[in-house]
Formats: sequence, C-alpha cells, structure tokens
Amino acid sequence: MVAKKHIDPFIWLAASSSIIILSFILFPLIEMVVQPSFADLKEAITDKDVVASIRLSLYTSSMAALISFIFGTPFAYLLARKDFAGKKFIESIVDLPIMIPHPVIGIAILSIAGKNHWFGQIMYSIGIRIMGSVTGIIVVLTFVGLPFYINSVKAGFEAVPVRLEHVSRSLGASVTSSFFRVTFPLAWRSMVVGMIMCMARAVSEFGAVVIIAYHPMIAPVMIYERFTAYGLKYSQPVAVWLILVCLCLFFLLRIFSVKKKNLI
Repeated sequence: MVAKKHIDPFIWLAASSSIIILSFILFPLIEMVVQPSFADLKEAITDKDVVASIRLSLYTSSMAALISFIFGTPFAYLLARKDFAGKKFIESIVDLPIMIPHPVIGIAILSIAGKNHWFGQIMYSIGIRIMGSVTGIIVVLTFVGLPFYINSVKAGFEAVPVRLEHVSRSLGASVTSSFFRVTFPLAWRSMVVGMIMCMARAVSEFGAVVIIAYHPMIAPVMIYERFTAYGLKYSQPVAVWLILVCLCLFFLLRIFSVKKKNLI
C-alpha cells in the first residue's frame, strides 16, 4: 500500500498567500476592465482628447527613456565597474526619486524652474519653459524613471565578465572601443529592459506631473480630471486603455527579460 504523501503546512500557507495576493491585485483591475461596455470603450478611443492624452503620455515617456539611455548608460557603467569613496551614497541618491512622494518631486522641480530662481531665469531667457509645457512633463518623467533605467543597466554591466574587457584592452582596444565592441553588445538587453521599465514608470506618473503641467494633459491627468468632473463612468474607459498600454509595455519587458545564456 502506497503511503499518502504529506504536504508540509508551509506549502499550504505559501499557496494561500499567493491566492490572496493575486486576488488583491487582479480583482479590482478585472472589475474595472469589464465594467465599461464595448460602446464606452469605443467612444473613449475615438475621443480626440483621449487619443491626444495617450499619445502625449507615450511620447513624453519615450523621451524620458531616451534621455535616460543617453545620460544613464555611462553613469551605470561607472557604478558597475568602479569602486570609489562615497559610491553607496551616490547609489542612494540615484534611488531617491523612487522614495520621495511624487508631489514633492513636482514642487522641487518647480522651485528651481520658476522665474524667482536664477536657474529658472536662465531657462526663460533662452526660451525653455517648464511650467505648463511638454518640456516640463519630460523633465518630470525623466526624474521619476531614471533610477529604474540606471539600476537595470548597472546589473547588466555587472553580468558582463570584466576579463572580456581586459582581453580587448590587451589587444590594443581603447576603453571606448572595448565598451562599444564588447560590453555594449553583451548588455544591450539590459538597456532595452531599462528603457521599458523607465517608460512604464513614466507613463503612469501623476502626482509630480499635475503640479508642473496640468495642461497639456497626459493620460493619468485626464483620468483624474474626468473622474472629478464626471465620475467613474467617464473615467473608467480611459483607464482601461491606459492599462492596455501598460500591459503592452510589460509584455515587451517579459520578452527582453528572458535569461541570457552564459557569456563564456
């Protein structure tokens, strides 16, 4: 007679906790997605204001990801490859935008971008306007998305064996050449993942943006505006379309997050 296999109580606890957490995340989202009718969703996506807000969200978050790629990549490489005094402190500074309340970020940026600050005066003199502009939205979204890009790319660079760069240098390649011919091709997936994470974080930002630029409206601000003005019926369809956009981004994230084969 075969003895029944005993299942450890901790397995039951883990399974129960998993069900509770998944239900906690999915239940309100599923309810919000299924409540609007197809006609409501169609009406929302054919609304020029809704389309413009989603398009603006995608454009500004894409620009934030591009800026993060340009300036964050060499910085992430420095953090991944060099040990220096104060490195942990600098890494903590990089993570600050993740922990700071979002409205505080908007106020902080606005405090230096206004006409009463010397930096704001310089920007106004050269024609750069932060308050109520697409430029201001991009600045905010870059601020909140940059840590996600840097941390992702830093981990990607750390996964590339340093000895491969040393071999390249020993063959006469410069630091720049070794980076673009060896490190960059091996870490490109982490850069793509970092840009997607930066964009996904940026496209959902509300608290900081609403302080810097209520207009022009990005999608989260429009959802808030329609909810306060008209209630759930008119805000839910726009929220559903934004969720679908986020799902597409995270689908891409999963594609590029596939584990790489060993480099050696």
